[in-house]
Amino acid sequence: MTTAAAMSMTHPRTAPGLERATVALLLCFVASLQISIAAANILLALMMVCWVAQIVQEKTLPAVPRFFWPLAAYGAVTLVVSAFSLDPRTSLIDDKQLVLFVIVPAVYQIARGERAALVVDVIVSVGAASAAYGIIQYGLLHYDNLGRRPEGAMSHYMTYSGLLMLVLCAAAARLIFGRRGRTWPALVMPALVVALALTLGRSAWIGASAAIALLLALKDLKLTVLLPVFIAILFAVAPGTVTRRVMSIFDPQEPTNQDRLAMIEIGARIVNAHPLTGVGPNMIPRVYAQYRPDYAINPVNPHLHNVPLQIAAERGVPAALLWLWFVGALLVAQFRMFRAQSDKVPAAAALAAVAAMLAAGLFEYNFGDSEFLMLFLVLVTLPFAAARDEHATAAARA
Repeated sequence: MTTAAAMSMTHPRTAPGLERATVALLLCFVASLQISIAAANILLALMMVCWVAQIVQEKTLPAVPRFFWPLAAYGAVTLVVSAFSLDPRTSLIDDKQLVLFVIVPAVYQIARGERAALVVDVIVSVGAASAAYGIIQYGLLHYDNLGRRPEGAMSHYMTYSGLLMLVLCAAAARLIFGRRGRTWPALVMPALVVALALTLGRSAWIGASAAIALLLALKDLKLTVLLPVFIAILFAVAPGTVTRRVMSIFDPQEPTNQDRLAMIEIGARIVNAHPLTGVGPNMIPRVYAQYRPDYAINPVNPHLHNVPLQIAAERGVPAALLWLWFVGALLVAQFRMFRAQSDKVPAAAALAAVAAMLAAGLFEYNFGDSEFLMLFLVLVTLPFAAARDEHATAAARA
């Protein structure tokens, strides 16, 4: 699943100290994603410096998994359409998030082999502490209503719920497909589920449910009957704020539901008016009132709360098709990895993360959240990194 750029699998010329430092920075970066975005950015920059130094020392070109190419094409088209934006300068500044795509080749090289499982363990362990903090916020600090929800160490409850959703994917994959050491994820899962429920984030609930359903189906299709039973039990014991929030999902008159329907119409109108290049990244708030129907609740929204619709509206239909190509290529490759790899945890966690992102992304623009995107890119790259040493070992034995 690699490109021809993969020139060395064993990396014999890498200085042990530099390699250890790079791995340590990766683990610290992954841990910081649920603690501080500022720390995560600093650690990511330091990790990239060490990774580039490692590449220079080895005198090799960086290798990438094949799914990276449609992602890179999506990034390139984003830069092109930004030149046709309603405000090119603002859109190009917003495009700085594209730099995060470099996480894929970096993790692909640094987390190879058994290190991938270690990264999953770090994600789950830090997620346990983050979940505990969110539960404390709800129970002791009165983060217990729609105006003030648990947000962990993040600056926004939506970011927090999205990260919890991804951690839940990793923990569930570890619990369901782990060959050993299942006690820790079994202990962590209840805290993650409770913390996620208390965020009142409906899109993250839907995403987590889709991910768990997929993992159960991959293990044994009959196990999927357990999911509605578990949800029913959780609903029965949940506090009133949670149960009322669940019921609001099915209320078409609920203001946020009505506003999301309006955003679908707004997005369709924008795509119809600007099909090739969209209005430009970060331009939706500027044109929102122009396309807003009368029944919309909010006068303006920062985005359209739907990933493919948001991409098509601000970057054009070609960019949306490239993004769909990226997702499709990723899913196909991950399913192949899942069937082929002896340790199925990284591939299972990656598949669950994609399922969660897609399901939640129908109601929230999670792909545009930097913290979410960074952890997502780490998770979806791990099975490909894990396969690198397996392939190298097989070649050495041949």
